Amino acid sequence: MSATLDYAGDLEATVRGTAKQLAGVADAEAARRPAPGKWCAKEIIGHLIDSASHNHQRFVRARWQEDLVFTSYEQDAWVEAQGYQAAPWSELLDLWLTFNLHLVRVMKATPEAVRLRSHTRHNLGQLAWQPVAAGEPATLEYFMRDYVAHLHHHLRQIEALVHTSGK
Repeated sequence: MSATLDYAGDLEATVRGTAKQLAGVADAEAARRPAPGKWCAKEIIGHLIDSASHNHQRFVRARWQEDLVFTSYEQDAWVEAQGYQAAPWSELLDLWLTFNLHLVRVMKATPEAVRLRSHTRHNLGQLAWQPVAAGEPATLEYFMRDYVAHLHHHLRQIEALVHTSGK
């Protein structure tokens, strides 16, 4: 199944469909926080933009690395520093959609041998949404699939926060 890149197709269909659905959400509704200290829909999309940005670098660099060790980032600080809550909702959605469509291309362009190469040296215990223990074998394909699962997780959070015409 790995050769079919089902997760890349899932990512493409998900972001295209979700972007259309979320386009109807009012800017003020997308900016409303569910509780103090909790992200609003804009901030969740912003976090997903940051995730796309960091993982883009990781997925491309993995071609030439002998391991899957990558830098991390302070997610909450990045969301706050970029002022996602005040950004126009439509611009955030456009950036999120376009960046993820590019990641679909990156995933499809990554040779199978690179995607499936097993690595015991990695830091997916810290970076992956579903962590892989240190020393356990991991592949770039696992990390790509994990990226898509992480995106789905946050889209479910957004769905609980906003009212869309698809409900």
